[in-house]
Parts: sequence; structure tokens; C-alpha cells
Amino acid sequence: MLMIRRDVVMAVRLEHYSYRFAEQVLNSRLSIKNEIEEIIRLSTIDLSQLSRPVFNTTLKDHFVEKGWVSQPDVFDQETDAYARFDFLKDRVGVEVQFGHPSFVGIDLLKFQIASYSNLDEIDLGVYIVATNHFIKEMPTRFGKTNPHMKWNGSLPYEKVIKYLPHVKSAIQVPVFVIGIDI
Repeated sequence: MLMIRRDVVMAVRLEHYSYRFAEQVLNSRLSIKNEIEEIIRLSTIDLSQLSRPVFNTTLKDHFVEKGWVSQPDVFDQETDAYARFDFLKDRVGVEVQFGHPSFVGIDLLKFQIASYSNLDEIDLGVYIVATNHFIKEMPTRFGKTNPHMKWNGSLPYEKVIKYLPHVKSAIQVPVFVIGIDI
């Protein structure tokens, strides 16, 4: 008989923050919104194995499987890794950030550049991060069974939603922030 640990296979909750009417723009492409949320939920099925590198790889696999372009350049010519989106499909750029909070400005600027410059590649950006609760709870729940369960130092959802209103003159593209929580 198969035993399933309830603390490992559990549904994640998604927090949402709509900057510059991003949710309304994304709702006009409801299939894309639903696809993004489905990918996040599929990628978080076994929380006990969800270290930051594993989560990034799993998300990448699921996004690519659904037809998203992985690591497209923001600019016309190849530059460096910081000038790429994580994923792009149907004029929606996606950034996944489980790294240091200092990357928030770079990530948001990529959305702005791709939207308002002569590039005109996206209509909105989707920014996927973990909540403070997720960052604190994951090592507590699964750190004993997974030594790679290090989430401290990750950019929290709460910081992103505090940050965005302060850059409203610089970041004019709609940004839909998704916070992953347990």
C-alpha cells in the first residue's frame, strides 16, 4: 500500500499583487494566467525535495513543456544572462526569482525595457517569488530530510510589493507578482 505524507504532498497557496492593472491585462489572456498557475502547482507537488535549484529546474521543465521560450534575450543581440527573461510566451515575460533581493531592480527593469523601448516584446511581466512564510517554513518542515533546503536570503513577495510603488515613475509596464506560500 502506498503511503503519502500529507506534509509533503500539499497544495501551495498563491498570493497575487497587481501592479498597474496587470491582473486585468493577464485576465484578458486567462489561458496564460491559468497555465502559469498550473505550472507552479505542478512544480511544487513534492515540497520535501524543493530546494531553490530543484525548483528552478522543475519550473523550467514545465514552462518549456507548455511551449514557453526559455531564456530569450531582452535585447536584439545576445548579451549576458542578466539581460534575459526566464520565460516568454504570447507577449508575457516571466521572471522567477528565488535569489538575493538585490535582483529585484534588474528583473523589473528587464520588463520595462522589453515593453516600452523599441523592442515592444511584452505587454506585461509576471514575477514569481516565494513569500516570507514559505522561505521560513520550508527549512523548518523539510530541512532534516533535505540538507539543500536553504531558502534564507531569497527575495520575498512582501518586499516586491513594497518596492513596486516606489519605482512607479521608472517601471510603467504592468507587473503581476505571484507569491508562493504553504
